Amino acid sequence: MPGKVLEIRAMSASSTAAPGIRSAPVVAKLIDTSTCIGCKACEVACQEWNDLPAETTVQIGTYQTLPDTTPNLWNLIKFNEHETADGAFHWLLRKDQCMHCADPGCMKACPAPGAIVQYNNGIVDFEQDNCIGCGYCIAGCPFNVPKMSRQTKKVYKCTLCVDRVSVGLEPACIKACPTNCLTFGSKDVLLLKAQSRVTQLKAAGFTDAAVYDPPGVGGTGVVTILAYGDPEAYGLPRNPNLSFALQLWKGPLKWIGNLAIVGGIIGTFVHYLRFGPKHVPEDAPSKRVN
Repeated sequence: MPGKVLEIRAMSASSTAAPGIRSAPVVAKLIDTSTCIGCKACEVACQEWNDLPAETTVQIGTYQTLPDTTPNLWNLIKFNEHETADGAFHWLLRKDQCMHCADPGCMKACPAPGAIVQYNNGIVDFEQDNCIGCGYCIAGCPFNVPKMSRQTKKVYKCTLCVDRVSVGLEPACIKACPTNCLTFGSKDVLLLKAQSRVTQLKAAGFTDAAVYDPPGVGGTGVVTILAYGDPEAYGLPRNPNLSFALQLWKGPLKWIGNLAIVGGIIGTFVHYLRFGPKHVPEDAPSKRVN
């Protein structure tokens, strides 16, 4: 896979380029929750294409496969119970996966160069060969997506099928979806499509319908149409953003630390110029440690 995607690689964890700088159109996946039927075809397609081992399902009182994604399950249809104001009950289905943030907290938190990369089309990918297993990316993600493998001590998540996208194919989950609730293409085009769909839903009585593309992370590469509007009803954070601790660590504290190092080097050099090298007299008594 690395050989196929070198031409679309743009940034890594050690890059200083702004996330908004791209040399190719930003791609995205559009999820229309109003047409998802919970068939899990996308789950199966993801497992098969990425050659992931089967996970043992867990009964949690719904048709949901597992409580959460795992290192071996990068795509999960979540079933969320929702009761409207008039007492009607609904299953709110949502495809849970990496959101491919434009300003990814996982990449900002990662201390290992090249372990997390962001391609020039916006896709955020993990390079497990460079991963040191520190888990900082897990803490940096506002969506709780990356998962650590106990066996490999590496972190895994959805890659948005970058190996397929880099050769002009759509992600496997989208190929498998039978209701066309998943769409892939240019983000600008998909946002227009999403707004048009929201207009249709509002006309059909879903007055709170909205597009979920949170600005706190610079927008996401996975845009979601929420028929009922409330992100938390679907298990999504209302206003996801990078934590204050992460911004402090990667911002002021990083520069203060760098200045302290430079200051120490300059101070040592000035001390040398002023006092010269330290010489020990030949007749000075030696100190021995018994």
